[in-house]
Amino acid sequence: MTLSADELRSRDFSKILLIKLSAVGDVVHTIPVLNKLRRRYPNAQLDWLVTPGIAELLRHHPAISNVLAFARAVRAGPWGLGSLAALAGYVRLATKLRAASYDLVVDMHGQMRTALLALATGAPARVGFDRPRAEVWQASERAFPEQTRKHAWQGAREGSWLAYTHTIPVPTLEMHAVDRYLNVGPLLGLDEGPADFSFPIPQEADRRIEALLDYYDIAKAKIVVMAPGTIWETKQWRRDAFAEVARHFLRQKFAVTLIGSERERAVCDAVAALAPGVVNLGGETTLSELAALIRGATICVTNDSGPMHLAVALGRPVVSVFGPTDPIWIGPYRRDGAVLQAKNLPCAPCYLRQLSRCAYGHACMHGVAASAVIERMEAMLKQKGEKVAAGAQTRRF
Repeated sequence: MTLSADELRSRDFSKILLIKLSAVGDVVHTIPVLNKLRRRYPNAQLDWLVTPGIAELLRHHPAISNVLAFARAVRAGPWGLGSLAALAGYVRLATKLRAASYDLVVDMHGQMRTALLALATGAPARVGFDRPRAEVWQASERAFPEQTRKHAWQGAREGSWLAYTHTIPVPTLEMHAVDRYLNVGPLLGLDEGPADFSFPIPQEADRRIEALLDYYDIAKAKIVVMAPGTIWETKQWRRDAFAEVARHFLRQKFAVTLIGSERERAVCDAVAALAPGVVNLGGETTLSELAALIRGATICVTNDSGPMHLAVALGRPVVSVFGPTDPIWIGPYRRDGAVLQAKNLPCAPCYLRQLSRCAYGHACMHGVAASAVIERMEAMLKQKGEKVAAGAQTRRF
């Protein structure tokens, strides 16, 4: 029997599964939900299902009882079920989740592969986003390109909502993803306080970054952390523009560090070749180490990417270049003035991922000048009371 709305809101669940598989930015957006769940259910077993590469960032969080890995083999093919090996892995994971006897599942991922796992748990309460509805577009006064309507997130995907006993309403798309995630609060009786992004950074990550900064002799410098990589091709700002920003701050006696995952090493190498003197850490840090580095940074500059959201969560100034996605929905959370984007483009936002599908010469990213990013960064530094000059900074290592 499905719990009534009052029963769902008042029940003290004892075994809870939170599902948000990826990517880094989306996982960071879900941390406020985690922290509210822990405050609402202080004695519950609270597990998080996530991809292995991001599990390391969450493993030390005191609100989490167990971090469960959604292995890459499970993800292969449509819905994650494209091969016999993938199907076998999926069945093993579903069996493990079933045995855990969860009584509440909160699926913030909203795809068929996660909805099937939520259903497999047998939990009497399974919460996820509502299905896409035409009226969510009518709630906005803005006019959107057809590509936005076709490709942007607008509700649970692939029929996943059919697996949920209760759905999170999506009254409008004109809100940030963090606030959209927090719409689960009224269903479960979570507190109405502001988003709490707090998460721990393990001491070993701090020590590793401290050693790297000592090695490169920049431990006492003010640091610009630069993240030139991104998963989507269309989110990629020009490498020469990143290099121009880097060279400017190097001339101002800042240390500039490049960061990125192993798959982003090539773009970091390309920027480093154009900006001699930068410290290239592309592919050299874990996510926890990356967070430790960002926490000690003076300012960050990124594309629309995970490091941008980490910077916000860690309270660091960040300037980000936006193109195919909408910063109102997915920009730096409640950071006015932190976004640069080309103006008056009829094609943006488009939510296309491959450059081969862009018919406008990547105008959304090519239209942002390095000089504009430098100007915005310097204005932000001035606002924060920083001077564009070398100097020691107290770090939290």
